[in-house]
Amino acid sequence: MKTKLLSLSALFFLTIAISAQETKPTLKQEVKKDAKAVGNAVEDGAEWTGETAKDGVKWTEKTVKKGAKATKRSAKKAARWTDKTAKKGGKAVKEGYNDTKDYIKKETK
Repeated sequence: MKTKLLSLSALFFLTIAISAQETKPTLKQEVKKDAKAVGNAVEDGAEWTGETAKDGVKWTEKTVKKGAKATKRSAKKAARWTDKTAKKGGKAVKEGYNDTKDYIKKETK
């Protein structure tokens, strides 16, 4: 009975030692696991980059449209201001010319 018990306990310890060694992953398994993790990270990063690029395009499109509208409004305002200023300048030059002409007439009489 003692020999059977010793044989069983030796066999039990042997199986524990073997199973403990088997649970440790091999280098090949570690590399596969790391490669899969890297692949997943790259895939997720690519998806995120694609979504971000799409959002950037939409934002740029909206901003360009707003900028074009603002530029158009500014150009119209600038044209009106230039027109008014040119008319005022023209009137001032005309008045200056008439004043000078009148002055010369008075002085030369």
